[in-house]
Amino acid sequence: MITRRIWLPVAILTALMLLGTACSQAPASVSSQNAGGYVDVTVEQLTRMLELELENEDFTLVNVHIPYEGEIPQTDLFIPFDEITNHLDELPDKNATIVLYCRSASMSASAAETLASLGYTNVMEVDGGMRAWEAAGYELLRR
Repeated sequence: MITRRIWLPVAILTALMLLGTACSQAPASVSSQNAGGYVDVTVEQLTRMLELELENEDFTLVNVHIPYEGEIPQTDLFIPFDEITNHLDELPDKNATIVLYCRSASMSASAAETLASLGYTNVMEVDGGMRAWEAAGYELLRR
């Protein structure tokens, strides 16, 4: 008799805990950090972020490609990937969101790993870079 009385509350508590865990998971659109300590974002995710940024400034977009081959609209900074440590004073604080990109993602991945190793906690890198941006039909700006 006691087993039945305990079973129902335990079952209800277990169900509530599972529901709470499922609801607290990060949305599917947000990826977790990879082995390099940064997050890969798709061109589509960046597009949504840029649309939201028009309403409130919430990340810094950095082109790290050298030499210059174009830029994604709304780019905030241009810092060569291999000189990122020389320009830390231009970046926001270590907990701010920083999104890096280059032409194909190799230079930005290198810069993202560097920042992550220096303690930057919210570094993102555009998967596929400017090539993926153009392949998705978006325009690159060229000076």
